[in-house]
Amino acid sequence: MNLINCSIIIPCYNEEKNLPILLKRCEEVCFETENLEIVIVNNGSTDNSSVVLDDLASKFSFITIVYVNVNKGYGFGILEGLKVAKGEILGWTHSDMQTDLGDILTGLNFFNETDEVERLFIKGKRYGRPLPDVFFTFCMSIFETLLLKKLMWDINAQPTLFHKNFYLNWENPPSDFSLDLFAYYNAKKLKLKVKRFPVLFSERLYGVSSWNIGFISKYNFIKRTLIYSFSLNKRIK
Repeated sequence: MNLINCSIIIPCYNEEKNLPILLKRCEEVCFETENLEIVIVNNGSTDNSSVVLDDLASKFSFITIVYVNVNKGYGFGILEGLKVAKGEILGWTHSDMQTDLGDILTGLNFFNETDEVERLFIKGKRYGRPLPDVFFTFCMSIFETLLLKKLMWDINAQPTLFHKNFYLNWENPPSDFSLDLFAYYNAKKLKLKVKRFPVLFSERLYGVSSWNIGFISKYNFIKRTLIYSFSLNKRIK
């Protein structure tokens, strides 16, 4: 199946145990399609991720590796990956395997079925999550919708896909988890055709989340998101 050239950014922070499984799944996904580039960003990991990547990368010709020396945030890693991405369609997803990389192919189908590829913004919509997380997402979605006056739902769902021209017009994107909000909001602001599709959210195989690991981490995430949301609202005004 011939597809538009696409680059998917996958930021990885301390994912040494997940990396072999991740790269194997990347190989399976790339085998199903053509013109797909996977950009793995070692986002300032302090474990043995660099060693694992160096050992595995030579076996996978479709993978580009970007090394970030010091972790400066989830969004920073994605932005570093986007700088080297070669695809006409760009996007990102998480490295923790809680959503399947095969979801990328579903997202790409939207671009292959239209002549308006520059007007599309594609995003997953998670199901199968624990009820407390669903409630948290519901509250944040309502808050962002009321504040930004754009319908926002499941803002941090993956994968996220869009045309390169959308990315080239970004101004001052955030370097943390607010990058998902930034991209989603700007797609709404520019009146792109936002398409959502269901993605199953599974248990994490190895390691722990870098933010969703307790009350303090969630509090800090909410605090950063609120600060950015109000600053974004101020820029809009």
